Amino acid sequence: MNILGISAYYHDSAAAILQSGKIIAAAQEERFSRKKHDARFPVNAIGSCLDVGNMSLSDIDYIVFYDKPLLKFERLLETYLAHAPIGIRSFIQAMPIWLKEKLYLKTVLKNEFISLGISKSKLPPLLFTEHHQAHAASAFFPSPYKKAAVLCLDGVGEWATSSVWLGDGNKLTPQWQLDFPHSLGLLYSAFTYFTGFKVNSGEYKLMGLAPYGKPKYAQTILDNLIDLKPDGTFQLNMKYFNYPVGLTMTNNKFAKLFGGPRRAAEGILTQREMDIAASIQVVTEEIVLRIARTVKKELDVDYLCLAGGVALNCVSNGRLLREKIFKDVWIQPASGDAGGALGAAYSVWHEYLNNPREADNISDSMEGAYLGTKSTNDEIKTYLDSIEAPYEYLPDEKLLPKVAEILAQENVVGWFQGRMEFGPRALGGRSIIGDPRSPKMQSIMNLKIKYRESFRPFAPSILHERVADYFGIDQASPYMLLVDFVNSEFRLPLTDEQEKLFGIEKLNIVRSKLPAITHLDYSARIQTVHPETNPRYYNLLKEFDKLTACPILVNTSFNVRGEPLVCTPEDAYQCFMRTEMDYLVLENCIISKSEQPQGAKDEAWKQEFELD
Repeated sequence: MNILGISAYYHDSAAAILQSGKIIAAAQEERFSRKKHDARFPVNAIGSCLDVGNMSLSDIDYIVFYDKPLLKFERLLETYLAHAPIGIRSFIQAMPIWLKEKLYLKTVLKNEFISLGISKSKLPPLLFTEHHQAHAASAFFPSPYKKAAVLCLDGVGEWATSSVWLGDGNKLTPQWQLDFPHSLGLLYSAFTYFTGFKVNSGEYKLMGLAPYGKPKYAQTILDNLIDLKPDGTFQLNMKYFNYPVGLTMTNNKFAKLFGGPRRAAEGILTQREMDIAASIQVVTEEIVLRIARTVKKELDVDYLCLAGGVALNCVSNGRLLREKIFKDVWIQPASGDAGGALGAAYSVWHEYLNNPREADNISDSMEGAYLGTKSTNDEIKTYLDSIEAPYEYLPDEKLLPKVAEILAQENVVGWFQGRMEFGPRALGGRSIIGDPRSPKMQSIMNLKIKYRESFRPFAPSILHERVADYFGIDQASPYMLLVDFVNSEFRLPLTDEQEKLFGIEKLNIVRSKLPAITHLDYSARIQTVHPETNPRYYNLLKEFDKLTACPILVNTSFNVRGEPLVCTPEDAYQCFMRTEMDYLVLENCIISKSEQPQGAKDEAWKQEFELD
């Protein structure tokens, strides 16, 4: 039994295949199209998943979409009618797309699949789940838990913006939900917009900016923007927001509340933006904690699963874990809309077809989130030979010690191996890695390789059995979705002069013996690496530890700002040549930048700008 789940047409389209309840493959369209947050029909992701599973569309028994478009249209129409005539411009913009495509999505989807080469008569049944149902299924069914509460927090699905479920065996039972326009995800996105970042992609920048500020506006938010109840439920004061029917997230009243207009995109970051970021982060954490306590009281279960875009707020996740409301928390690594493709497939397998589910309260079913494509050494060598790129082929027993030594010399390495990750995090499959002990590593990676804002922190990858030696947690964090603090023995005291600095002035202070992965507040977004799911990356960490007595590497995604994670060896090589990475490892092929011809760099930039 093969089930194909898809998400598309809103943002982060993706595909996933389950075979008899086991994940065969999952991938996001953006990786293949090279368009960040690509929302188009995931033709390339579908093809990739089918290739990984060695199957064709004729082998698929069910196709399932992660959303119910008629319910979403109902919400849009009711919202516009409730606000008329305000919002007529956005109504005029939205309706043609709905009347032409989205309202008739079943027909659109069938035509898309027929265009892939399957006849109409052989097209498998096409099913639809609700948006939050798909999120909840993606969180619970692959989780380790036999029984758990499930909390979904995002911008908005059809109507739901926050929902609570009880997962038990192969069933998900809805408990309650909060509806649009009252949304924690959209509240956070409103502040993302106001501080000059891009909605639906810049929220993590706002989270990274928060430690540079003080939460001086937190009470302003609670007094004016949100009516927060003790149980965590809330209503937003919509007098301050434009997003239900407008073309912007916030309005002039919102700007007046925070002392002036929104920061222009790419404008100078001031202390105000830093304080705003700190404030909305504090409010977000308080809302999540209150809801979690309510859910624990109502459902009386030991475990909690999280999904939805807000579940990618790893600072909030770390706080939730430290509060010990639940015995443990599991977060879907593809918590956003892409994960809805996987959740929709799971929902059909367990809920629609009533198939049983096994869980042991220990191990999840995500296979480390390494669910995408893989390139063989032969394929890599063929590509490198075709472009006449000098490289050295080494078996692992020689390659890994050499890479460890290269890293220990403060070189930056592009690391491409195994299957591509599913979700927004690079987890040692498509990563850029470096030495966390280097004081200059963060600025080198941010400014010369990632081409991104200098304030943004980098994450540590650490041998899973050593995590408590360096950080405040003593448990697995394989998906880089938990933030905790560097242990006190690794922190460096600040001078009186350093203590007096504010905001971005604090950026270049060396705060710990691991400066490249220590954020301003001594926090780090931790990835534990496990031999069961990524043995080569684990063994590289072992070699680095053997050489340096440090079981940690800096790990950031293999891309530059504005690009998706690299997908193919060609993507990786072109990215390598456009940046100041020193070495590139493609499976067992190691490539030195200094040995590459100048023409290869020129060609990489030529392709970047699509010049002829």
